[in-house]
Amino acid sequence: MGKKSRIEREEKRDSFATQRTKEKRKHTLIAIAVLSGIFAIVGVSVYNFANLSESAPGAPPGAGILGDEHVHSSMLVKIFGDSFDFSLPAYQIKSSWIHFEAQDGTTVHRHSTGVTLGYLFETMRINLTDECFIFPDGKEFCTNEDYSLKFYVDHNPVPSITDLVFQDGDRILISYGNENQTQIDTQLAELDAQPILS
Repeated sequence: MGKKSRIEREEKRDSFATQRTKEKRKHTLIAIAVLSGIFAIVGVSVYNFANLSESAPGAPPGAGILGDEHVHSSMLVKIFGDSFDFSLPAYQIKSSWIHFEAQDGTTVHRHSTGVTLGYLFETMRINLTDECFIFPDGKEFCTNEDYSLKFYVDHNPVPSITDLVFQDGDRILISYGNENQTQIDTQLAELDAQPILS
C-alpha cells in the first residue's frame, strides 16, 4: 500500500507541475501578444504623428507641420485708391495656418512652411486670381480695358501672388484701378509705413 500511494502522489505532483508549467507558458504567451499589440499601436501612432502635416484635417496643400514656422508680412489692398479693411471680424483668424489676428488688418501671420497667400484668401472666401479679386458678396474687380489688378512684393511687380509663400518682413501690395506709377509709389510708401506686428 505504501508503494502504490507513493506512486499516486508522484503522479499527482508531476501532473500538477506539468499543469503549472502549461499555465505559466500560456500566461507568458498572452503577455507577449499584448505587449506586441501595444508596440504595434505605438509604432503606428508615432508614424502618423510624424506625417501629421500630410493628413491633418484642414491642412493647406503643401503645408509643413502647424507651428513649424511663425513669420509675418504686411499687406495693403487698395481698390480704386481705398484701403480694404481686414481688421473686421469676418476676416480675422479663419485658419490656424495663416491669418490676420488681434483686430489688425495689415499683418499676416503664417504658422507653417509652404502655406500660400492664395490659401489665406480661400479661408476668407475671397476668390483671388491673377486677373480678379472677388469678394464673398460677389463684387468683382477684374482686369479689363480700363482697370487692372496689380501685385507688388517688396516694391517689385509680380504677375501673381496666389502661390506666394511670403518671407518674414515681406510687404505685399494688391492694387486695383487705373493708377499711374506715381500713384503706385504713394501706395507702396503707405505700405512701407505700416507696422508689422508679431
